[in-house]
Amino acid sequence: MVADGDPQGMRPAHIALAALVAALWGVNFVVIEVGLDHFPPLLFSALRFLVAALPAVFFVGRPKVAWKWVIGVGLALGVGKFGLLFTGMDAGMTAGLSSLVLQIQAVFTVLFAALALGERPGRVRALGMTVALGGIVVAAVDEGASGPLFGFALIIAAAACWGISNVLTRKAAAPDALNFMVWVSVVPVLPLLALSLLVEGPDADLAALRALDWGGAGAILYVAWVTTIFGFGAWGYLLRRYPASSVAPFSLLVPVFGMSSAALFLDESMSPLRWCAAALLVSGVAPASQPVRRRRPLAPVTEPGLGAEAPGKLPV
Repeated sequence: MVADGDPQGMRPAHIALAALVAALWGVNFVVIEVGLDHFPPLLFSALRFLVAALPAVFFVGRPKVAWKWVIGVGLALGVGKFGLLFTGMDAGMTAGLSSLVLQIQAVFTVLFAALALGERPGRVRALGMTVALGGIVVAAVDEGASGPLFGFALIIAAAACWGISNVLTRKAAAPDALNFMVWVSVVPVLPLLALSLLVEGPDADLAALRALDWGGAGAILYVAWVTTIFGFGAWGYLLRRYPASSVAPFSLLVPVFGMSSAALFLDESMSPLRWCAAALLVSGVAPASQPVRRRRPLAPVTEPGLGAEAPGKLPV
């Protein structure tokens, strides 16, 4: 076991594992684009949680925290964050830009934690939040000139829902991260299916299911098992062995992999303004997502923020 607080102590194999998870989460945005070619966004999001949760729920036992936390995080993360993310991308937000803009969730987490938990950000985190918000402004200017602002707004709203779920996850303090994540994944299935029937219509849903092919099935399996089950499991394993401050920086690679894979597989271009927004966001989110330093020692709790996956926090 590596001593807490040693940021240099990660083994090479674990460094490679952290980088692999970041790469899988980055490529996930490209896979979402593929899935959206086969399914309406809310139905696709519901299928993600259905496939991820139901096979696992029989092996993890009952929830180890109060149901109010399971339901709260399930609604904020599953219905709010993922429903808005998939809908925003379906509305025209590109995979690469979505992977970048979504990381503003770290700023929302800091703000909501200050309001709900009394965790006051220091000067460095406040400066980082300001820089990251500057990146969002630059991205919004670029999107306003070249893309759908409605989709952009939906991704920002998704990031806000992610921030809410982070604070709720911290309050839940689940002792078993995998158990919590599986039960959280069960919650959104029925609400998302109901919203899909209401908003997207039963005809569109049935048509998508009847036309299911290997591409659509592969997209569901990737977002459900690769990014959710394997990605979360590996990230949780690393966080059990190392402090969050050692693991969290690897998540800054997610938008790098997201934008590069989108350029490679989807032929997405990056404008100069978009590169500027990326530089501001990544440099601002890095200090904003670092764990809060406390004067008195407390029981170890993972700080929810960019990449520092708190118990039960679901990856993208």
